[in-house]
Amino acid sequence: MIVGPTGTGKTALALELARSSRDRYELVSVDAMAVYRELDIGTAKPTPAEQAAAPWHLIDIVDPSEEFSVAAFQAEARRVLSGIDARGHLALLVGGTGLYHRAVVDGLEIPGRFPDEAAELEHRAGQPGGLAELFGRLRELDPVAASRVEPGNRRRIVRALEVTLGSGRPFSSFGPGLVTYPATSSLVVGLELDRSELDRRLAERFEDQLARGFLDEVRALSARPAGLSRTARQAIGYRELLRHLEEGVPLEQAKAEAVRRLRAFARRQEAWFKRDPRVVWIRADRSDLVDVVRARLGDTAMAKAARH
Repeated sequence: MIVGPTGTGKTALALELARSSRDRYELVSVDAMAVYRELDIGTAKPTPAEQAAAPWHLIDIVDPSEEFSVAAFQAEARRVLSGIDARGHLALLVGGTGLYHRAVVDGLEIPGRFPDEAAELEHRAGQPGGLAELFGRLRELDPVAASRVEPGNRRRIVRALEVTLGSGRPFSSFGPGLVTYPATSSLVVGLELDRSELDRRLAERFEDQLARGFLDEVRALSARPAGLSRTARQAIGYRELLRHLEEGVPLEQAKAEAVRRLRAFARRQEAWFKRDPRVVWIRADRSDLVDVVRARLGDTAMAKAARH
């Protein structure tokens, strides 16, 4: 598995490993936005040439007008991984969507969605004193879940109550959650860079994406009769360029906001994966990166074979 912040070269590393593996690896994208068809340039999705160079999975599997969930991704990933195993190959997971990664690797029990309850709770949370009232109710119904959330975290309070009320089960009963990191026999490599270098790379990548037609891609998406789902519209870069096209926000302002969000997103990704003690961190700019990771992957595979 290859994880880490956006812009650290995860896709390039995965492709080098796959090319030199003599068809040993199949690549599994773990990216919440790469699942959408037509969201290509701005998601830094593997190009058609890169997708032709190695077997890729979980790319372009839903229409941009559709909502997509962690549970849906988990189900698709299980199906894909089962197929890779049946072919006698090894899956190399690559991507930076932390929750999707945990759902696949740790088999998280994902609670269902309960739209009616969620809508009512969102309405109440928006009323004066409503969030405090909801937090008090969560403490009554599920004190364990309440102890894991800040009183001002509206999204998590609403979600915990949505599940508790909708399922009839305490939200905390759905497994140990994200604070527990079970042992894994798989190698998890995290790519890291100095923040100044990563910031530079992200700004340059965004300019390159614009030069390759990112704005035209967003313009075409904006004109789709089926529209874009709420999730797709929030993708970094897409949201800002949509505001430029649909609301008249100056392009330079939209570009600056997109780069700012990219950098903040990369920091959140880094913080997420840094909490996971199973991740082996390697500098993304070392000259022998491919050889080091290949050797570690080989050692892990041999250790697995010895146990069997």
